[in-house]
Amino acid sequence: MGGTRAVALLALGSFAMGTDAYAMAGLLPDIGADLHVSVSLAGQSVTAFTLCYALAAPLFSAVLARWGTRTVLVTALVVFVVANAGTALTGSYAGLLGTRALAGAGAGLFTPAAATAAVALVPPERRGRALGLVLGGMSAGTVLGVPLGLLVAADSGWRTALWLITGLGVVALAGVGTGLPPVRGAAAPSLRARFGALARPRVAVVVAVTFTQTVASLGLYTYLEPVLHRVADIGSAVPYLWVWGIGGVCGSLLAGTLVDRSGRPALLAVALLGTLGAALTLLPWTGTVPGLVLLPLVVWGAVGWAFVVPQQHRLLAREGEGGAAAVGLNSSATYLGGAVGSALGGLALAHGLDARWLPLPAAGVALAGVLFHLTAVRALAGREAGAGALAGAGQDDTGTDRPDAGTEPRAAEADHRDKGRAGAADATAAEALERNTP
Repeated sequence: MGGTRAVALLALGSFAMGTDAYAMAGLLPDIGADLHVSVSLAGQSVTAFTLCYALAAPLFSAVLARWGTRTVLVTALVVFVVANAGTALTGSYAGLLGTRALAGAGAGLFTPAAATAAVALVPPERRGRALGLVLGGMSAGTVLGVPLGLLVAADSGWRTALWLITGLGVVALAGVGTGLPPVRGAAAPSLRARFGALARPRVAVVVAVTFTQTVASLGLYTYLEPVLHRVADIGSAVPYLWVWGIGGVCGSLLAGTLVDRSGRPALLAVALLGTLGAALTLLPWTGTVPGLVLLPLVVWGAVGWAFVVPQQHRLLAREGEGGAAAVGLNSSATYLGGAVGSALGGLALAHGLDARWLPLPAAGVALAGVLFHLTAVRALAGREAGAGALAGAGQDDTGTDRPDAGTEPRAAEADHRDKGRAGAADATAAEALERNTP
């Protein structure tokens, strides 16, 4: 099977994951009424999903580290299907939390393995687009699956919507299980490899920035329906969810092309994060003009989904064989941020914060991520300049910089140890800052 068709199968699985992860946000009022809990308490089912994705999935991945990529993907989809069927059948709040946690573990196994497989199945020059297609499957699940699930829930109840998601998982399982070719490389890195990746400064910065972005974006999305009701006094949230999701599809697909053409994923990531902060800041003020709320929604969806592509591309391009571990960390940070954001949002609403103003603290987190990124990059540049001068004092200049040094090189001492980088003696502080600025 060709690489493009195989990547499409992975996108199908991502579609099911995206539908499941984001449909719950629109179903919270119905779930709360059925299980006799508040909306903010029902929202903690999203926290259970995302927290288990972030924390439990790496443990399961370590156990399955010796399995092949296709086996890991199939296992993840089986867990996903069983968990969603359990959610559809549950009659208690505890059962809801338990099955959502299990579904999060399945998604946590699937998403990083799918990203790693997508990159392995295509030539290097098409990696950005392959990642964009897989992640676009998740945003397409938001555009098509989430509104469809809400329409089904409005007519037949929220449990029927969960059965629909279960069916999507079964279709994805059949496609990946029968049509995905063998993929070289480890699909599930060990815990030691993951923590080892986090110890590298460049990886740690990328992962930390991803965390701040998802606290702001995914955390706020959990409560998008009550926010829209307070901002724009809407009747149904479904059209607005469509707009957010359409922006997500466009953003995730275009981001891959931009990464491939520009070769500057770090610059793209920081620009997207800043745009997210601006869009969320404007959201509470758009209710006075009919239809104006759609503008920050579509921008939020676009930049929120596009952000994931350059982040994962940075890790895969820079980390070589350690890329799977770095991507696994980044995926965990994505859902850990969503869990923290959901928990904090529910806590704020439970303590009386008007849902209209919830986007403002989310915007503050996004803009803090921009400042952290720029500060960390400059600090690392200064470290590289000093370390390069010290390393070059006792050696000859025997080589040149790597071709990709203009994007985001790792620390000079790590490059010298792992790849024998030469020419470090000639690196001045100004040159190091230029190479490391996104």
